[in-house]
Amino acid sequence: MLVYAEDKKNFMLHVRDNQISGMIADCMKRKLGRGVGRSEQRSWQVSLQYMRNILDDPTIPDNSGIAIEYNIPQTGRRIDFLISGYDENQTGNVIIVELKQWDEVKLTEMDAIVRVARFGNVLHPSYQAWSYKELMEDYNTTIRQEQIGLYPCAYLHNYIENEHTPVIVNPFYEEHLRKAPVFLMSDNEKLRMFIRRFIKYGDKKDVLYKIDAGKIRPSKDLANCLGSMMTGKQEFILIDDQKIIYETALDLADTVTGRKKHVLIVRGGPGTGKTVVAINLIVELARREKLAHYVTSNAAPRAIYEAKLSGSMHKTRISNLFKSATVYQNLTKNLMDVLIVDEAHRLSSRNLLNTYKGNQVKDLINAAKLTIFFLDESQKVLIEDIGSEEEIIKQAEAFKAKVTVVDLPSQFRCNGSDGYLAWIDNTLGIRETANATLEGIDYDFQIVDSPAELHRLIREKNRSEDSQSGSRVVAGYCWPWASKKNPEAIDISIGDYQARWNKNNDGSLWAIMEDSIDEIGCIHTCQGLEFDYVGVIIGEDMIVKNEAIVTQPEKRHYVDANKTLRGYKTKIKDKDPSVVKKVKLLADEVIRNTYRVLMTRGKKGCYVYCCDRELAEYLKRKMRHTYYYCNESTEHFMVAEHPEKGYGEEN
Repeated sequence: MLVYAEDKKNFMLHVRDNQISGMIADCMKRKLGRGVGRSEQRSWQVSLQYMRNILDDPTIPDNSGIAIEYNIPQTGRRIDFLISGYDENQTGNVIIVELKQWDEVKLTEMDAIVRVARFGNVLHPSYQAWSYKELMEDYNTTIRQEQIGLYPCAYLHNYIENEHTPVIVNPFYEEHLRKAPVFLMSDNEKLRMFIRRFIKYGDKKDVLYKIDAGKIRPSKDLANCLGSMMTGKQEFILIDDQKIIYETALDLADTVTGRKKHVLIVRGGPGTGKTVVAINLIVELARREKLAHYVTSNAAPRAIYEAKLSGSMHKTRISNLFKSATVYQNLTKNLMDVLIVDEAHRLSSRNLLNTYKGNQVKDLINAAKLTIFFLDESQKVLIEDIGSEEEIIKQAEAFKAKVTVVDLPSQFRCNGSDGYLAWIDNTLGIRETANATLEGIDYDFQIVDSPAELHRLIREKNRSEDSQSGSRVVAGYCWPWASKKNPEAIDISIGDYQARWNKNNDGSLWAIMEDSIDEIGCIHTCQGLEFDYVGVIIGEDMIVKNEAIVTQPEKRHYVDANKTLRGYKTKIKDKDPSVVKKVKLLADEVIRNTYRVLMTRGKKGCYVYCCDRELAEYLKRKMRHTYYYCNESTEHFMVAEHPEKGYGEEN
């Protein structure tokens, strides 16, 4: 998405007149729904003055296109600076410029990673610019069809290289420098020559508009790419924090010994690429002959990954790589080199059959020299889930292990919209964020008035020729599973709408079964997976009272409640008020988290039907600002349909 887009002439004027940072901030707010702090605005003011100096060259056409903070579709990543135009053959070209204000950088021994004092380990700017080029080509079919040339580079306008011990242009980074050249403080004329090489004629922003209006290719589906990834093909370009965490983990795996354990905690929300990083790690660690396992407590993704690999890998090799968290009890200390624990928030102190009572966090740290936990505490959906950062650190300290905690903020699901995720958290009462509405957020979210219409829309999306990951309908577990024993029985009845839960025989493979579009999945068959679109039926376990969302654990069907809310009914009768309060808070958290997970499975969109009509109306109001007008006859304030009719804005 184009945020700020002008021709070179107007850009030069906006910088000259000190208008540029305010204009970009306004564009960010209007188009991305994102506020901008003063430090970021100051950063624009400084770096864009340098870019104005670079472009102050009559041979670079005044009607060349200029874009700032271009948002790459489906990724949530933004490119600092784009220049568009035509070369001598009238081919449309775009130059990608990654801007850095660094003045001091240090070498590392990790691929494409440098160290900057203020930020720690960061991407080499050449790799960063190149990865953005790859993402743009990957997601935008128009770039390939129109043969638009993308030419990445980096400009470090404050940086002077040490001639004797170079860092940024060190031969260690030669591969990345070849893909995207770096220009330093003394390289202004070289950067102008680079621009002139590809931009001879202006395009009046035409090339930028072609890219912005281009057909967006569905993002790659991890499960379908798994086979080629396991043979070493780089299906996913690791960008920004993904690449840093990947290289950090590999560096730890190469250096950690059994004498001093290490625990790496990777925090990241839905769609941040946790599993993509984890799968890339298991492939590379196997190549380096490390004894490593990919561990997840969620049966659904594990079963699907194994099914997708069954035709290309021997079953023994598959089972040796993908493990449940239950198998590490009583293992010899440091038996494994590395354990990669995906969905670590689902670790437990007992299994579903109640035959294991222990601590899976402790078991995993004990079994490996390096344990990597990928964690999102807002995806805990069982009252007995113990996978928290606090618990992991506690167990690591018991082993005297060194703990490193990193964040993975890059967003790939939900059309790359961090704003949608923040809105979900704010609206469901999980955490307070600044995203009070969905205005300006590029994600297809709809409240549908009937479950039949919801299912029809999702079937339609599933048939789409652009469908990559399929689309499915899921629901809160508020209905019995009668069809488990009687396949002809109806499970979910809402008015005239009737449907069945997923087939018992399909088990954890429900999401990839051909006829599962006609069925309803639940949290246990979709957590850890993603679809193009997801339809969510919110049961009566979550409603609205007095303009606030409240949860009703007693509305969970008892079969699921015995699993996700185990002990709730007993503890709610406890004589100790503190015990009652604690179990109520835990049950409330589980229900809210369940719907957060369900409502973040869609890469492109989420459609919702609410059994509670007040909840449906509440969500509709939360999607946009609410305006009021005064009814003169009643002297009451009423909700206005349009801002121009409104009296004021609800905060």
